[in-house]
Amino acid sequence: LSKEYLSGKHGIEKVYLRPPKFYDDRNVDIRTGVTVTAIDTGAKTVATSAGDTLSYDKLLIATGSRPRILRIDGGELEGIHYLRTVADVDGIRESMKTAKNVVIVGGGYIGLEVASVAAASGLNVTVLEMESRILQRVTTPNMSEFYHNLHTSRGVNILTNTTVTGFLGEGHVEKVVCGDKEIPADLVIGGIGIIPNVELADQAGIKVENGIVVDDHCRTSVADVYAAGDCTNHPNPILGRRLRLESVPNAMEQARVAASNMLGGDKVYAAVPWFWSDQYELKLQMVGYSSDGDTEVLRGNKDANQFAVFYLKDGAVVGVDAVNSPREFMVGKQLYGKQVDPAKLADPDTDLKSLLS
Repeated sequence: LSKEYLSGKHGIEKVYLRPPKFYDDRNVDIRTGVTVTAIDTGAKTVATSAGDTLSYDKLLIATGSRPRILRIDGGELEGIHYLRTVADVDGIRESMKTAKNVVIVGGGYIGLEVASVAAASGLNVTVLEMESRILQRVTTPNMSEFYHNLHTSRGVNILTNTTVTGFLGEGHVEKVVCGDKEIPADLVIGGIGIIPNVELADQAGIKVENGIVVDDHCRTSVADVYAAGDCTNHPNPILGRRLRLESVPNAMEQARVAASNMLGGDKVYAAVPWFWSDQYELKLQMVGYSSDGDTEVLRGNKDANQFAVFYLKDGAVVGVDAVNSPREFMVGKQLYGKQVDPAKLADPDTDLKSLLS
């Protein structure tokens, strides 16, 4: 999601990873509006919806993911949107021009980022979260509380322990039903997670388990077929477990490793996960997993919206949440896995780089 594009600050050209000329100059044949319908790993061919059959020596599957849909009564009404593509954002932007009451289903990062744009645009915003706190799946209670307070201070109404059971309206959504409660809404945005697009790989006989299963070289279970991005389930040697990540950094870094290995390289994908989220004027940058820690160390001032929380396990850094603190984020990436003195880490007078030695 480009918050700047959703808010209208940036044009579409800022959203694309590369301009069309980049691909033209490198003889890359980009075919948009075409769907791959089948992969024949024996013949090493790919069939498309345009009727073409393309041969390959090496194949990369980067099918990404799609939003989970609210399959409940009234879910087909106009005015209910999901956010994944440029067309999705365009639809939300257009609806925001006339909307008054925006209801966001899901209190994760996507939902809260959209909430920040809608609230800053002067709309009445309600966030509905089925768990007991927002961001429950991805961060600690303290960070959830910080962002809960941030949004409510901007006029956002957050309802936790709330499950959406249906939508009401004549052709267009007018209300969101939560049990015996009805909430006015002329624009609804669903942000309840994603589903990896693994069907194509599965049909081709490629191993799938919570994503397309790849090794540390981005190779699938079938020779000469690689995969990268949201659709993959990959091993992380640094964390010591398999992951399926939904982030831009993972997609880009994993793709670079896959491309190198498809060209005969021997690169291993071993990166500490990191992510970011822009809400209002705050940039949250995250390293690792806060859930891996057993100790929290606060550095900075929460009241000033400029701080970092370091998560330690047995004295070693295993995660960082940095709010408007890019230096803490950058050094935090380097501190990952290192033993640190919590007192020095918390002391604002301590030069963080001194903890690297």
